[in-house]
Amino acid sequence: MDATIKNALGTITLSEDLIATIVGAAASDNYGIVGMNSNSVGDAWFQLIGSENLKRGVKVTVNEDSSVNIELHVTLMYGVSFPAVAQNAISNVKYCVEGLTGLKVNYVDIHVEAVRV
Repeated sequence: MDATIKNALGTITLSEDLIATIVGAAASDNYGIVGMNSNSVGDAWFQLIGSENLKRGVKVTVNEDSSVNIELHVTLMYGVSFPAVAQNAISNVKYCVEGLTGLKVNYVDIHVEAVRV
């Protein structure tokens, strides 16, 4: 479902793919996150052929009220504080999505699926 923002000049429609790309870029910029994990067959296919896919490991759900729920599937660097990295990523993703799109982020869930040395 797409998010819709209405104002005096008209209507803005933001796709889930656009929001997922913003989330992927914001999450990848965090210290301690070394990779995003595939959470769908499409993600795995892009990873297999070596294509850059900022949406890999990101699931965005747009609610009826145009608020957003986000899930991230990540690989963390060995030796970092998992709670600190997760909290930093949550804050950064929420800040970027709300700042760039104007949508309210209800929550950001982080699933740590691997650790890389």
